[in-house]
Amino acid sequence: MREPLFYRQFGYDFGRLPNRQLARLEEGVDSIEEARKRSGLTIGYPGWPLIYYLAVCSIDPECQPTVLETGTNHGCSTIVLAQAILDSCGGGMVHSVELSPDNATIAQSNVDAAGVAEVVKIHVGSTLEVLDDLVASLPSIDLAFLDGSHLQADVMFEFETVLPKLKTRGLVVFDNTYHIAEEGEDQRVYGALNEISDRFGGRRIDLPFVSWFTPGVAIWQREAPL
Repeated sequence: MREPLFYRQFGYDFGRLPNRQLARLEEGVDSIEEARKRSGLTIGYPGWPLIYYLAVCSIDPECQPTVLETGTNHGCSTIVLAQAILDSCGGGMVHSVELSPDNATIAQSNVDAAGVAEVVKIHVGSTLEVLDDLVASLPSIDLAFLDGSHLQADVMFEFETVLPKLKTRGLVVFDNTYHIAEEGEDQRVYGALNEISDRFGGRRIDLPFVSWFTPGVAIWQREAPL
């Protein structure tokens, strides 16, 4: 693996955050190590506002949107997505899948403290075990944030499972997209994105200077008619 890069920021104005619970978790944090203790392996700032505004701007305020997340971790990005739902249309649901029961408990506590629990449901288990049935139960998906396992095959499984329910103008957002793998290693999210482009086309935006270990966010959308 190549040495990871870090674009998570510290010392910013917490008023830029979409929810006060995130600010509470960030108070006094000035290093990656402290951030990991307080908020887990989250995308961090400026990733939180990025995800928030992507969700707000892609959700139809006239509908009851469904947002899907893999990799709940401590629930920070879950809070961001839930706040976007509440601010855009007041109703809908964030379904988030977390492998670790301990992380799910921490996430639920953060979601409760953030005041967004009414639009969040956390599903505990591996996406390989949970995602098929969960997606089948949903009428459609407005936005998917795939941030669970970063192995290429797992990312592809999540993407291909979500795709049939993704709305025509829906977005799929990927975290940790930096090309960290050496030749011969699993190519992780970077490899999955290239496979998606080759097999499914669509349009993609790459934002390399956000997040950490590894950085990079990508946004994918079908080729939607204007």
